Amino acid sequence: MSGPRPVVLSGPSGAGKSTLLKRLMKDYEGVFGFSVSHTTRNPRPGEEDGKDYHFVTREKMQEGIDNEDFIENAEFSGNMYGTSKSSIEDVQAQNLICILDVDIQGVKNIKKTDLNPIYISIQPPSLEILEKRLRDRQTETEESLQKRLEAARIDMELSKEPGVFDLIIINDDLEEAYELLKSALMEEIQKVQDANE
Repeated sequence: MSGPRPVVLSGPSGAGKSTLLKRLMKDYEGVFGFSVSHTTRNPRPGEEDGKDYHFVTREKMQEGIDNEDFIENAEFSGNMYGTSKSSIEDVQAQNLICILDVDIQGVKNIKKTDLNPIYISIQPPSLEILEKRLRDRQTETEESLQKRLEAARIDMELSKEPGVFDLIIINDDLEEAYELLKSALMEEIQKVQDANE
């Protein structure tokens, strides 16, 4: 695979990944790209096939997994999700840094491939702060909130294992977290900018 190294971004829901990513994409327009994930769930209103997700049947998805076309896949509430090698190559072919937003299980799966990304974990300062952030969103039922917190607890534990991530950013100060993220990616950002000049 040629092109800039992909970036694997992980961390529990509510840790601030999306906020940091949006800012990165805005500050460095034309540098980053997202691989479009595959899913077996139905499109939500306004979602476009090939843009938001590649919407596929369970059979088609399973076939791809069996052929090792996916670098990671998982099942959530009855639907399958996954990242295909070709969707990453599509981004790299445009000389963009491919961003993969995956859970800790996805990280472990990607470790088994030859992708060679930069692994970064965005973590909340504590589970208490994370809970407050999630509650403030007011988008969760109590049950789904508890599920997210349990997943976050596991994520926070596993991310501490040595060698899993190249960098762990504790997002208690957004400015600081952003600077750390930016400097970790600067070398790759520079490569893309130089190539596009």
